[in-house]
Amino acid sequence: MLLFTSSSSFPTVTLSSVTKPLPSKTLILRTPFLILRHYLQCQLSSSSSSSHFAKPISRTTLTCILGDSQKHVYPDPIPEFAEFETQKFKVQLLQKLSDSEDVDEFGDELDAVVHVCGQIFSEFLHKEYGGPGTLLVTPFTDMFVALKKKKLPGAPLAARASLLWAQNYVDEDWEIWNSKLK
Repeated sequence: MLLFTSSSSFPTVTLSSVTKPLPSKTLILRTPFLILRHYLQCQLSSSSSSSHFAKPISRTTLTCILGDSQKHVYPDPIPEFAEFETQKFKVQLLQKLSDSEDVDEFGDELDAVVHVCGQIFSEFLHKEYGGPGTLLVTPFTDMFVALKKKKLPGAPLAARASLLWAQNYVDEDWEIWNSKLK
């Protein structure tokens, strides 16, 4: 089994038996045979060294292992979509949080909580989101941190509700938005 380990400052490739317990910092690749074959072909063509599995993995080696076919280019963010989706997000988040059983948790700060979450979500949509496959967890952890930093109530609930909303709607809304443009 081909394993990538990171026991030193550089990850290394090792060959391991399935019967051994795995170290805690081990990433198991799901397609080891294809990657191993491609890796060996690259190593054999680029060097005659016999210690293929003790070398640190460099960016060049990873490119050789994964190949250029693994690259996928996502479209740039669409500002109009970001504006539309941010407004929809704010309205529905406000509704979700005010309908929840924990509405008392927010007190008079509900609008401020939604505003902070909306700002962070908008920034993400304007700068990072390029369609399905580009929705990250980062803005939602940023929401949690920002709400905690501003000492606003309900940070875990608001961040979780924001993440669930985004998972349910953003990619689908992106598809609908782009289908109307065609």
